[in-house]
Amino acid sequence: MTEEAKTSETQAGPAVSVVGPGDGETIVLGTTRMRVLEDGSHTGHRLAIAESVLAPHTQGPPQHRHALHDEGFYVLSGTVRFTVGDEDYDAAAGTLVMVPPGTPHTFANPTDRPAVMLSTFTPDMYVQYFRDLQEVFADGRQLTRQANIDAMSRYATEPATGLA
Repeated sequence: MTEEAKTSETQAGPAVSVVGPGDGETIVLGTTRMRVLEDGSHTGHRLAIAESVLAPHTQGPPQHRHALHDEGFYVLSGTVRFTVGDEDYDAAAGTLVMVPPGTPHTFANPTDRPAVMLSTFTPDMYVQYFRDLQEVFADGRQLTRQANIDAMSRYATEPATGLA
């Protein structure tokens, strides 16, 4: 391969994204602080990644199902309670929970200590849901169950009716 061919191949590849410890978009949702590490703009919208800090005794969203995306949660510290249908799972640091499309789920931090988790969204579309919720808080409005459900519906997500 000629030197010219090597150079053009190198330049044609995708750009590398590096997000440092203080970088990323911050989204504050009540007692939860989310840092978007990848919103899909560097992955062709195939993958988004966020780090979330759940304050003690934080309730999560209503139990819901995603029609079009997988959601992964890796607990970095603390304990996060995942409810999947009628089953509760207390996930300690080092636990990975993968939720495929159609599976009813929610999460919460029922403990007296903060919990931190890394979340993946495949594809990336659900990051905009969190931005939409932040707008509700920024406007000084209360996040009602209905407002949350309305926001979910814009991203192929619905409440898991009949479940907590």
